Amino acid sequence: MRRVVKAAALAASATGLFSRVQTPVASGRSFSVSQSLQQVSGPVWNLGRLNHVAVAVPDLEKASSFYRDVLGAQVSEAVPLPEHGVSVVFVNLGNTKMELLHPLGSNSPITGFLQKNKAGGMHHICIEVDNINAAVTDLKKKKIRSLSDEIKIGAHGKPVIFLHPKDCGGVLVELEQA
Repeated sequence: MRRVVKAAALAASATGLFSRVQTPVASGRSFSVSQSLQQVSGPVWNLGRLNHVAVAVPDLEKASSFYRDVLGAQVSEAVPLPEHGVSVVFVNLGNTKMELLHPLGSNSPITGFLQKNKAGGMHHICIEVDNINAAVTDLKKKKIRSLSDEIKIGAHGKPVIFLHPKDCGGVLVELEQA
């Protein structure tokens, strides 16, 4: 019985402490969350969902087999994309996708990545935007560099652009028109 009483007292004091932690403290400045979010993305474009995570792999068949046969994911056939210098396999994860990337041709951007990362690894993330043209214009004004001067058509047949990892916290970010 004493343990129950002590547990109830402890829970009550923790609840009281939690409510005190959650109580906002007045300060000299007011801050509006909606204003700050609007300043981050701008009023003419918005970020959407995570479209995919791209993983560079040295052996496309071995990687495909792992996701299909070991983890039980739905895995597409390899799709050669010579205009991008890659062969890609799409792995459906339900709430998002993975792209398994393998070099195709002598000018593949994935070749250099795999030379530095022999076992492969995460190459980029792709986030959807509702207005890619407005996003590019806005990000240029904010001094965020892209890897190309122009928007291109990506692996999903939609307009994309890659943002420089040095401007994005060390992550190569692909923006894709939703």
